Amino acid sequence: MIRVLLADDEHLVRQALATLLGLEADIEVVAQVGRGDQVAGAAEAHGPDVLVLDIEMPGLDGLSVAESLPGRAMVMLTSFGRPGYLRRALAAGVRGFIPKDASASELAAAVRKVHAGGRYLDAEMAASAMMAGESPLTERERHALALAASGASVGEISAALHLTEGTVRNYLSSAITKLGASNRITAIQTARDMGWL
Repeated sequence: MIRVLLADDEHLVRQALATLLGLEADIEVVAQVGRGDQVAGAAEAHGPDVLVLDIEMPGLDGLSVAESLPGRAMVMLTSFGRPGYLRRALAAGVRGFIPKDASASELAAAVRKVHAGGRYLDAEMAASAMMAGESPLTERERHALALAASGASVGEISAALHLTEGTVRNYLSSAITKLGASNRITAIQTARDMGWL
């Protein structure tokens, strides 16, 4: 029996996934959580073989959860086929990556394959990630742009990153140029669409 922990902030979706996986003869859902920051405790308490994680969750997103729990068998579910998400998930050791609109049989197949030590990647998402390439942003540019996306002013970004305001403006300008954007807002949108923020 493959023991599964489900983490998804949408209660109805989580319940539906649990029900569908529960119909499989070799899969048992042993725990369900609605927040990313609840995954580690639930995994410790229930000892699942495979974690099925939504990317977008409160408390801690699925990618951050994956990065904080190395060595665990994980399948990532996403509504967003962003290339950066797939690359980051793979770098964190996630071996399964499928869209939320996949069939129940596809999710069950992903759980089985990941449990057996293999990989299960949605072909369309993998092709998009390969075509998109790596993020052109440096870590500092990405961090500055992420803070700008949260509404922080140049002064607030400067204080958070311990940089001068001129250096922050340079990072933001560089990010805008690299993303082929006309301003900070379109740069933020482009980076989000690609999964780089």
